Amino acid sequence: MNAPETDGGAAVQAANEASADVSPRPTLPLPDELQTIQPGGGVVMRLELAWGRLRRWYLRRLRPGYVRHMAEKRKGSCPDCPHDIVDPRDLKYVRNRCGYYWEPEDDPFAYRDRLPFARAGLAELVVLSIIFFGTALGLGVWLALAPPPSPWRFAAGLSALAAAVCGVLVVWFFRDPPRTIPAGPGLIVSPADGKVVSIERIDDEYVGRPALTIGIFLSIFNVHLNRSPADARVVGLKYKPGKCLNALRPESARENESLSILLEDLSPHRRPMIVRQITGAIARRIVCWVRPGQILKRGERLGMIKLGSRTELILPDTPDLRLEVAVGARVRAGASVLARYADDAAGQTTQADQDTQPAALSQPDH
Repeated sequence: MNAPETDGGAAVQAANEASADVSPRPTLPLPDELQTIQPGGGVVMRLELAWGRLRRWYLRRLRPGYVRHMAEKRKGSCPDCPHDIVDPRDLKYVRNRCGYYWEPEDDPFAYRDRLPFARAGLAELVVLSIIFFGTALGLGVWLALAPPPSPWRFAAGLSALAAAVCGVLVVWFFRDPPRTIPAGPGLIVSPADGKVVSIERIDDEYVGRPALTIGIFLSIFNVHLNRSPADARVVGLKYKPGKCLNALRPESARENESLSILLEDLSPHRRPMIVRQITGAIARRIVCWVRPGQILKRGERLGMIKLGSRTELILPDTPDLRLEVAVGARVRAGASVLARYADDAAGQTTQADQDTQPAALSQPDH
């Protein structure tokens, strides 16, 4: 899918001159549908929000000194917060709307970011682990105490094993392993773990030109955190309610619930790109905690989809785009290079050559 080769120096010079006139896209307001980072709601989310209300009531009445201390350390502003923000735990579901924050040294819960599990899924991890491992333990105790002739021993043993396996899968699903982010100009990394199931050319309204869509299917065995494909600014977010079809079906990209993160890379070209989170038959909870105007680093976490899903990356299909993967490839979020824009690398090489040899413009490799 590469474009015909052109004169490298002339192409880079022309691209740099053109990009100097590219203005940043206006930041879009946050849609009303995105009152929280998890627009689809959910039982665990409701439980955690109820616990938050109870916790804030307890802290204000029985630990006023702690509340004053956290208020003194709190920074930023939030004129329309949906609820009181007493400490960093209260930011979890409103990070996309709230401007409050604490410095890491003032955050007593910063250790949660260092856990090997997705912080946005800790509540589900705890609740589901209690359900599955608790069931397995209870059945195991019953098996140990039940008399041998009991006709239910085999069924109980099988159920205990199934519950334990489900508990292990839940722990495995919410893992958050560290990733080494590749460095280099023009690199576009995968926004998700999984298998590349489609690569198509489309016309996209936001991109405003022919675009390339890379579809990635995430099974329940993949890490489900999404990451930024490039150094970029969040222009806006678009939420679309929909169905929960199997994420392997092509029509799931059009008909399922989805959230599109509209980005603009920080290169001089200000390329528009989209990361689209799409629910699946099992995964029905999209989570995205970025907000319009936010600056993301390449490979930075920006959200997750809980329990199996599909993620799409939409890129401008320009002549300098070099695709680095094919359908069937296994990719890792933030670590696998999906594509690269040759003009960015060539532009950096040209600038370096100009700094050292003002009279000569080198020919970059394509």
